[in-house]
Amino acid sequence: MNFKCRKVMVKCKKAVIIPGNGAGDVFYSNWYGWLNKKLNSIYEFTCMLRNMPDPIYARESQWITFMHDELLIDEHTLIIGHSSGACAAVRYAEKFKVYGVVLVSAYASDLGDSIEKQSGYFDRPWQWDMVKANTQWICQFGSIDDPYLPWSEQKLVAESLNAELHEYIDMGHFNQSTCIEIFEVIKKHLLSC
Repeated sequence: MNFKCRKVMVKCKKAVIIPGNGAGDVFYSNWYGWLNKKLNSIYEFTCMLRNMPDPIYARESQWITFMHDELLIDEHTLIIGHSSGACAAVRYAEKFKVYGVVLVSAYASDLGDSIEKQSGYFDRPWQWDMVKANTQWICQFGSIDDPYLPWSEQKLVAESLNAELHEYIDMGHFNQSTCIEIFEVIKKHLLSC
């Protein structure tokens, strides 16, 4: 299935950045605050960035509720999820229609990590087909040299979702303070639809 622009499209009115766990104040962590500002500079478009509840364990039970009830993510929203935020984005799109998801450093298992296991994202099979049915666009950014995620994990997510994959060899876990690559892809997509 091609997630490029469809003839009958719901307009994307906003984006929400869902950070990785343990990042501290999200406005000053990684590229989150920078991308929030860049996306808010696009005419008639809004980007939201908020500190998440339960920021260490990123428990699905708390994050999905917060995304739905506080961030008001709906079919006009693009979710940009990084690391555990990517897991949250996928689980959210299993249940609810969204405009699309941009996954950065995405993975599909707890990787044998006790904190990841406690999140709850990995307690059941992923519903890849539901995610594809509930989105108009899926894009993924991954790097072969990610020190936390094997490339096989990242590739599994991309293949399972038929995601538009942007593969890098030198971006690590995408912990930079800026990430022009993510902004440019999102901007290009929004302007072409």
